Amino acid sequence: MSDQAIISAELRGSSGTGAARATRRSGYIPGIVYGADIESLSIAVERDALGREAHQASFFAQLYKLKVGDKTLDVLARDLQLHPVTDAIMHVDFLAVKADAMIAVNVPVVFLNEEECKGLIRGGVINIVRHEVELMCPANAIPEQLELDLAGLDIGDSIHISSVDLPEGVTPTIDDRDFTIATIAAPTVQDEVAEGEDEEGVEGEAAGDAGDAGEGDGEGDEDGDS
Repeated sequence: MSDQAIISAELRGSSGTGAARATRRSGYIPGIVYGADIESLSIAVERDALGREAHQASFFAQLYKLKVGDKTLDVLARDLQLHPVTDAIMHVDFLAVKADAMIAVNVPVVFLNEEECKGLIRGGVINIVRHEVELMCPANAIPEQLELDLAGLDIGDSIHISSVDLPEGVTPTIDDRDFTIATIAAPTVQDEVAEGEDEEGVEGEAAGDAGDAGEGDGEGDEDGDS
């Protein structure tokens, strides 16, 4: 786990819809901090600073140092409320935790060595069953991501949680089965079949059109003879 990132915040003197709107107009995002035996704190975080962190894949799986007033708290981002149309951040929730507390966190999955995966070289595709895996881990030892090595895997092979090297003290919250994270699936031929069918359909229609045209010409000749 890398060094903790720092987020600075200011205390908000009032809450409610009107106060939240005023906070956003001033370039800040309203938020709340709760947990870890503290009274809930209403805070405001600078919009651009929060946006930079929120766009990281590990935002919800990273322990931050939150500096608010004369306090410094270890926190996890627990919720982002977004505008339904623009997706702009409207509100943020942080959970204050003790550094050695055990917590459940969704950790993103990344794939390594795709160029050395036999199945992908043969035209297969990665079928991702879980983009994230929920892990139980110490708050001060949250892995930023789970790295899955694809080297040597062939079509039909699967990656299960048992094949992932987890840091010491970190365990999956699902502990009653060896669940699948991803598989190497065979290439689909549906598009090729559909394309062939379309071509045949076009050719058939063209032949039908030609036949109709011929019949029309014959009828015209008969009419002319009569």
